[in-house]
Amino acid sequence: MEGYESDTYGEAFADVYDDWYRDLSDVSALVTLIDECSPGRTLCELGVGTGRLAIPLASHGFVVTGIDISSAMLDRLHAADHQQTITTVAGDMVDDMPSGPFDVVLIGFNTLFNLETQERQQACLNACSQALTPDGIVVIEGLTPPQQPDGGMVDDVSIRSMTATHVVLSISRHHGADQLLEGQFIEFSEEQGVRLRPWSIRYATIDQLDAMATAAGLQVTARFNDASRSAFDPANGRHLTVYSRSR
Repeated sequence: MEGYESDTYGEAFADVYDDWYRDLSDVSALVTLIDECSPGRTLCELGVGTGRLAIPLASHGFVVTGIDISSAMLDRLHAADHQQTITTVAGDMVDDMPSGPFDVVLIGFNTLFNLETQERQQACLNACSQALTPDGIVVIEGLTPPQQPDGGMVDDVSIRSMTATHVVLSISRHHGADQLLEGQFIEFSEEQGVRLRPWSIRYATIDQLDAMATAAGLQVTARFNDASRSAFDPANGRHLTVYSRSR
């Protein structure tokens, strides 16, 4: 998308993220899963955002470092983290990845796909692997696209929400050949007029993700539909995968 930069998403969505995506996943179940799978208490979350996951993890006893390139997102996190329990890094989650070592590296829902090339996604997984303790794990949440992405282009327009004084339209385009999904939420309100909220992801299939993980020296430890640990079904549309260092 022309004009779309690495911090565009965070700057556009910080003020509505907690409201719009509070039900994106079962946070309590995720905290429990990580607690049971982790060999220790040090954790780094990539794309930490407003602290939707990081703050509950810190409250559960994890020593959390969060990295995000969006200053607007980090401002929201700092305001919500009343006990100042989370160490934050303002920067790119590949080039500025903290060295650790961490017992857990968490990449929340579709965060890896915010990196818009396979090369950058591979570099991210390489950095995650290098930052782990010997028994550490990488936890990734994401969508599960078709194994063989459609090579065509598909546009979609729908209504996200609507009241008498407020409408949010969703406009998206799927570039199948490039495995790219991009779009805009266009928000109309009587009080604030028009607001654009652009987003863009480069998705990977499960097989591609596993291949990148293998190249980074990681192997699948567990895979579920989500943090509730229901049996993985590609048709479900999403996954939660736990990787560990290959031995």
